[in-house]
Amino acid sequence: MNDRHTRRFGLGTATCLVMGNIIGGGIFLLPASVAPFGTVSLVAFGVLTVGAVALALVFGRLAERHPDTGGPYVYAREAFGDFAGFLSAWSYWTMTWVSNAALAVAAVGYVHVLLPGHPSKGTDLAVALIALWLPAVANFAGTRYVGLVQTVSTVLKFVPLLFIAVVGLFFFDPHNLGAFHEGSGSALGGMSAAAAILLYSYVGVESAAMSAGEVRDPERNVGRATVLGTIGSAVVYLLGTVAVFGTVAHDKLVKSQAPFSDAVNAMFGGHWGGTVVALAAVVSIVGALNGWTLMSAQSPYAAAKDGLFPAAFLTKRRGVPTFGVLAAGVLASALTVLNYLTGSGGVFEILVLITTFSATVPYLLAAGAQVYFLLTGRRDKVRPARFARDLTLALTAFGFTFWLVAGAGYAAIYQGVLFLFAGILVYAVMAARRTARQEDDRAAAPLPTPRQPEAVPPPAADDAALPRTT
Repeated sequence: MNDRHTRRFGLGTATCLVMGNIIGGGIFLLPASVAPFGTVSLVAFGVLTVGAVALALVFGRLAERHPDTGGPYVYAREAFGDFAGFLSAWSYWTMTWVSNAALAVAAVGYVHVLLPGHPSKGTDLAVALIALWLPAVANFAGTRYVGLVQTVSTVLKFVPLLFIAVVGLFFFDPHNLGAFHEGSGSALGGMSAAAAILLYSYVGVESAAMSAGEVRDPERNVGRATVLGTIGSAVVYLLGTVAVFGTVAHDKLVKSQAPFSDAVNAMFGGHWGGTVVALAAVVSIVGALNGWTLMSAQSPYAAAKDGLFPAAFLTKRRGVPTFGVLAAGVLASALTVLNYLTGSGGVFEILVLITTFSATVPYLLAAGAQVYFLLTGRRDKVRPARFARDLTLALTAFGFTFWLVAGAGYAAIYQGVLFLFAGILVYAVMAARRTARQEDDRAAAPLPTPRQPEAVPPPAADDAALPRTT
């Protein structure tokens, strides 16, 4: 009955899922955020891109071995057991619904550009909640509509961004660039500082692996979609940042609140660039919310199948874990309401810090799982060149993710670890329930019938009649 609403993702849709989740709303402020460090930030971006592609390749290799919904959770549990799998699922789930709330709030700012006026706090809250629940409705409708929204929104935001990135190169003026390294300290220090801002630009690289169960031919397509989506995002990021750096004067870019809008205005004149970029930003955020809403349900669904999350998360209709979508929507909405009612970003900022750390936990465990699988596999079944390549990629991905943790900052790590440890209580409850169910199942199982010893046949009559000899 629901088959017409369910459609497994092909390579194109899976690639759009990866790109749509990587490219959210942050890209529209990114050039201004790293401009104070000088053009050394472009070098930092290049280094991070290498790490992100390595992580993408690792997810592709892991998906070949375990092409199941849940991605990082599945790999961590398979390699290190239930507890590691739970920590991966718990961290990822936390990151998704808190990130959704942050994206919804970011969308409000761009709506103000499109619809200028004097909106009230109530209007802003309504816009944020609409931004949260429209993608949720698409998810409730089934994977067919999730894929459609993701494909359309990715194209609508990718095309204008790529247009600005490519056309901007024709207006590139080297005089607009600042120094290679701005400020005090060494160039290496400046690159590290810029990297700390850029590090989370590639969060979402795991999206195809997380939804592997909904991807056609996942052994092939998950890896291809992950790499293609990551490289496509990198092209937009790098070319877009270079174009903005070369079209907007450095002293103006450092203070810019809308660097892509300033770039469009510098290229074509007028003041219409802000409206175009704001529209692209709204589309970008809605597309990211569509993909992240699906991600928020996939990880707990996979964990619930193994008894590590409540059974309610197993509810699935039209290819989408609907209870997970509902739970994430309610939690993100509660956080958004709290943000607007308190009038202070204090609580909201703390939880956003938690997500910056939480995103790295599944990545570290997945990269570690790949190292484990390689070192414990049949070496005679692996060609030396292939083994060396895969191990190098896994170690690079682990190092990249470890850099993510360091770049999160002390506050993010502190808050994130506290929330991560809070999940231990949830794991204890779920593990106790699962153990109780297993004991009940054993008690209810019928006892096996004792096996009767086989009778030993008496000696044959002829043999018994023979006289004994000494």
